[in-house]
Amino acid sequence: MLSGCTSTVQYGDPTAVETVDIQFGSTDLQQIAAKMVDSLLTFPVVQQITTQQRPVLFVDTVRNKTTEHIDMESITDSIVNKLLRSGKFQFLDKASRDAVRKELAYQHGGGMVNINTATPKMRQLGAQYMIHGNLSSITKGSKSTRDVYYKFTLKLIDLETGLLTWQDEKEIRKNIKRTIFGL
Repeated sequence: MLSGCTSTVQYGDPTAVETVDIQFGSTDLQQIAAKMVDSLLTFPVVQQITTQQRPVLFVDTVRNKTTEHIDMESITDSIVNKLLRSGKFQFLDKASRDAVRKELAYQHGGGMVNINTATPKMRQLGAQYMIHGNLSSITKGSKSTRDVYYKFTLKLIDLETGLLTWQDEKEIRKNIKRTIFGL
């Protein structure tokens, strides 16, 4: 006798703490996004800037300097979503630039679009600030213990002056201890 195996699939709370292993996970992503957005929005210089205007930002590549495969775009998207929803910033979508350029070329170059309804050229806004950062890690271990330290750093650069306007970091440490039975 063989008995059949069954699997049960259930929805879970996406904000619940996940502790499946010590690799980078959804809880880490959520903690990083929340910390960075709260820090940026409450920084005095940024508060002063955003009371006078809604600055235009673009997000440069956030680099993964860990040994793990981590979806950095997902972290970046969470940060941008939270900042955009704050109503204090406007964002340029760097990833869509080529598609926008092609569409404008189509509207103005092929004779296929009514010139009266074509999107005007040379009217896009330039970014005033750039956000970029890094995620790094240090992993140490022995036979029974493994420790991973993550550090996420994010920066806001004023593109006109090149000055670093804001910077913060979020640190996360995870460890696991293995027990050996039967010895």
